[in-house]
Amino acid sequence: MRELRIRVLASVFVVAGVLSWAGARLWNSIGTLPSVPLAAPVVLALIAVVLLSTALSLRARLRAQRERRPGAKGVDPLMAARAVVFGQASALVAALVAGMYGGTGVFLLELLDIPARRDQAIYAGFSVVAGIGVIAAAIFLERVCKLPEDDDQNHQGAEPVA
Repeated sequence: MRELRIRVLASVFVVAGVLSWAGARLWNSIGTLPSVPLAAPVVLALIAVVLLSTALSLRARLRAQRERRPGAKGVDPLMAARAVVFGQASALVAALVAGMYGGTGVFLLELLDIPARRDQAIYAGFSVVAGIGVIAAAIFLERVCKLPEDDDQNHQGAEPVA
């Protein structure tokens, strides 16, 4: 399984932000821009909490297993892999959504004198912060579930032991 690349997530964020900013400008010139829902930052924050709690639980279970504590519950490799895939998918979607709301929020900065648009800009800003929280939690989860490096891979130039 490949690791998340910060560069890819940042690229998705920036491209979505630029496209969203341009789309918001166009949509506002044609008609009324749709509002940023209050539920957006709440849902993203809930996803971040789920990812973080999963990572902390897995880290504690792995630590107990490594230290050979009596009664320690092991971690099913398939469950850990599913958690990592969920984290990676969440991070990609969060980068896209945060970029979208970030672009809309930048556009709304021009309209802060209108109270309704000021609230929308605040919701958009909280959505970006919550999206970054999802990305951070997903990266932490991925690091928790990462397998230790194999010594054979680190010494590829060495001759095999006979």
